[in-house]
Amino acid sequence: MIISPADYLANTQLPTLAKRSGAAIVYRPFRLPTLMKQVGNRPTTVECMSKLRYAGTDLARWSRKYGVPLQHNPHLLAADGDELLRGVLVAAQGGKAPEYTNAVFEAMWNGTRDLSQRATLIETLEEAGLEATKLLERTTRPESIDMLECETAGAVERGVFGAPSFLVEDELFFGNDRLDFVAAALAA
Repeated sequence: MIISPADYLANTQLPTLAKRSGAAIVYRPFRLPTLMKQVGNRPTTVECMSKLRYAGTDLARWSRKYGVPLQHNPHLLAADGDELLRGVLVAAQGGKAPEYTNAVFEAMWNGTRDLSQRATLIETLEEAGLEATKLLERTTRPESIDMLECETAGAVERGVFGAPSFLVEDELFFGNDRLDFVAAALAA
């Protein structure tokens, strides 16, 4: 999920993990609010201010541990999250999911770019070497909208209940802090 700082942090580590293990990363975006509602989960950091403060502190710890920047983007919630998720799926069809995902995460969590502005989104994607206008046009097609709904339903079927989630074969790992377990499963 593009608006998740934990997803961003995990994504900064996945290329190294994949390279070490020889595994391929398959990006499977889903609509987190829809998924959480369907599985009976809820974002408890919204309900518990102490947990919300702790989560912010913990994210800063992970940012330092990974040696990557983490900056809250004031335009985060203005962006069309569903369009950005569909963009992952469209980019994947052309073998460009990593480039797309990295560019959008970087814009969201290491800067102040307003991806709700079409020109800014296009510029961000073009800087990543993507044909932004064509890609974004495809995100509005009914088949792209259906693909995101199918990915969300598929995540529910696979037992996913939040983000970031990782599947190695059929084994589910939840959370940025479970990447060591993901690495062990890939090595096995």
